[in-house]
Amino acid sequence: MKMKEDEIPTPALVIDLDRVEANLRRMRQYVDSHGLKLRPHTKTHKSLRMAQLQLNHGAVGLTTAKVGEAQVMALVGQDLTVGYPVHDRPRTTALAELAKLRTIRVALDSGYAADRIAEATQSAGSTVGVLVDLDTGMQRTGLQHPEQTVDLAKQVEATAGLRLDGLFCYQGHILGTEDEMVAQCRDVGKLLEHTLGLWKENGLAADIVSGGSTPAARVMHHIPQLTEIRPGTFIYNDRSYASVGACSIEHCAAHIVATVMSSAVPGKIILDCGSKTLTSDRYLGNADDGYGLVIEYPQAKIDHLTEEHGRVDITACDHSPKLGERMHVIPNHICTCVNLQNHVWFKDSDGEVEKAAVDTRGMLS
Repeated sequence: MKMKEDEIPTPALVIDLDRVEANLRRMRQYVDSHGLKLRPHTKTHKSLRMAQLQLNHGAVGLTTAKVGEAQVMALVGQDLTVGYPVHDRPRTTALAELAKLRTIRVALDSGYAADRIAEATQSAGSTVGVLVDLDTGMQRTGLQHPEQTVDLAKQVEATAGLRLDGLFCYQGHILGTEDEMVAQCRDVGKLLEHTLGLWKENGLAADIVSGGSTPAARVMHHIPQLTEIRPGTFIYNDRSYASVGACSIEHCAAHIVATVMSSAVPGKIILDCGSKTLTSDRYLGNADDGYGLVIEYPQAKIDHLTEEHGRVDITACDHSPKLGERMHVIPNHICTCVNLQNHVWFKDSDGEVEKAAVDTRGMLS
């Protein structure tokens, strides 16, 4: 049932569908113009509706963080990549079962994980594609040396129930001015060129070289070895990514509608969106600049969060907000914000909103 925004209870996460469509069009134009494929990460929206929109806008498949998310996204996606190393029995079993129904790939950085997945796929009678994970600078997961990727790729290729599909990397560390990011991309390109050269020398093929991130998405063509990119946040965007030039505030499709609940403390107001709504993630542009941008009062600073209270310093504002006034807050980090909500409200071109479930909320395994 559709409603007016001022009729919904707060706090509420509202998604502007016109801005979503514009963000999807911009990304498709970028990848098409540079001969890249798009496999967006669903960790941001956690929504079957948004995943289907991404596929409608030309995505070749979907990326998930965890197997539980992939099981849900398989309702709309035929080709899924799990970007998280999997080796415990519950997840390898679920992955192998899912691979009976869909094209499934997983990023790995150990022979141990390869063996555990192979045990599950051999038992299930399925095959899982493997992307060998190479650390290109993020220092989170990924093998540290190109030679190690050759060894793991050979193991995968020789193992029943696994299919060697290529390389996996992540450029979340690439930030800065465009010139700085291009320079970092070239460093990644040199590493990938060396790695792929070793693969070729050893008779190994990497049909897929998967990388990317939202902050650096617009410069990924400076890594010519990539065949696809996996940005996630671009569909909604957020305050932090606007601060590093990945988007503008006008590209932020998601905002929290909150209500002024108290003004008893001089120079402060309390909104009904605390850490259980906005998350405690700090602002990437300036860690001391609060927990979100209040659109109506840009001089205000959300300076403290408790579970249900968002304390806002209004001393720099031209006038004081009133009790009961509604405000729109752009979160610092939209991905974790979405995961805190049972549902969101999709806002159409007419300004009406419709309630929708966050389909993979809390799916951490």
